[in-house]
Amino acid sequence: MDVYYIGIDLGGTNVAAGLTDETGRLLGKFSRPTPRGAEAVADAIAQAAREACRAAGIAPEAARSVGVASPGSIDPAAGVVEHAFNLGLDHVSLAQLVEERLSLPALLENDANAAALGEFAAGAGKPFRSLVAVTLGTGVGSGAVLDGRLFTGFNYAGMEAGHMVTHRGGRECTCGRRGCWETYASATGLIRSTREAMQAHPESGLWRFAPTPEAVDGKTAFDAAQAGDAAARGVVEAYTADLACGIINLIHLFQPEVLCVGGGVAKQGDYLLGPVRALADREEFTRDAARRTRICTAELGNDAGIIGAALLPLYR
Repeated sequence: MDVYYIGIDLGGTNVAAGLTDETGRLLGKFSRPTPRGAEAVADAIAQAAREACRAAGIAPEAARSVGVASPGSIDPAAGVVEHAFNLGLDHVSLAQLVEERLSLPALLENDANAAALGEFAAGAGKPFRSLVAVTLGTGVGSGAVLDGRLFTGFNYAGMEAGHMVTHRGGRECTCGRRGCWETYASATGLIRSTREAMQAHPESGLWRFAPTPEAVDGKTAFDAAQAGDAAARGVVEAYTADLACGIINLIHLFQPEVLCVGGGVAKQGDYLLGPVRALADREEFTRDAARRTRICTAELGNDAGIIGAALLPLYR
C-alpha cells in the first residue's frame, strides 16, 4: 500500500502545502496567503493541505500525518509555537489546532530544520548520512542532519549558525550581538555591502545595475562584477570570504558529508561556491584528509521545507 505524508511550509507571506510519498516525491502542491492569528493560521493550513491532496488526486485521510514547518521559536515536543510574532502566534498549540481540523497526527518543526531535512531526504544530501544546510535569505538559516537524525539541541534551539560571531564588534544584528555571520553573509548583508560600495565609489558601474540604492538586490554586485566593475568585484570577493568563514566553521564543528547552500544568492552557483571551495582548500583543518565535506548548492528550492515537514515522522 502506498504511504503518503502532508507537509506545510508556514511562511510570513504564504502557506505552502504538499503531499509526498515516503521518498519525499511531491505529488501535489497548493499555496495561499498567510493570515494572522492562531485560528486563522490553522484554518489556512487545513485548507492548503486539502487542496494539495486534491491536486494529487488523493483523499486527505489517506495521509498518515501532517508536518508543519514554522518560523519563530518552536517546541516540537509540545507542538507549540512559542513566538512567531510576524504571524500573530504567541505560545500557540499549533499542532493540536491542525489535528482538530484534519483529524491526522500533526508534528511541528522549525522551518530551517525542516528545510535541512528535506534536502537530506530528497535533495543534495540524499546519498549521505550527514548534511548541514545553509540558506541565504533575509538572515542565514541553517539546519543539520547527523547520522540520519535531525539535530535540534536539547531545547530545540540548536543550529542558529547565522548568530555565530565572525566579526567581533562588527555590524549590529537583530539578535542584539555584533558581528553575527548573517549580518555579512545573508542577502541582507550583501545588499548592505553593495550599497556601501556604491556610496564610496560614485564612478562605479554598480550604478548601471541599480540606479538607486533602493534598487539593489542580491544579484547587483554579482552582475556588475561579471561585467568587469572593480568595486563590485571587491564586494563579491569580501562576501564570498565572509560566507566561506562561516561554512568552514560549520565543517570544523560537524564534519558533515555534504554542506549545501540555498536561497536566492546561491543561484550564482559555482561563481559563488567556487571561491568558497578554494578558501576551504586552503583553510580547512581537514584539507589534506582523504575524505572531506562536499560543498554544493541545495537542490529543492522552495520545496525543501514542505518535503522536510512531510517526512518528519521518519526522522524523529
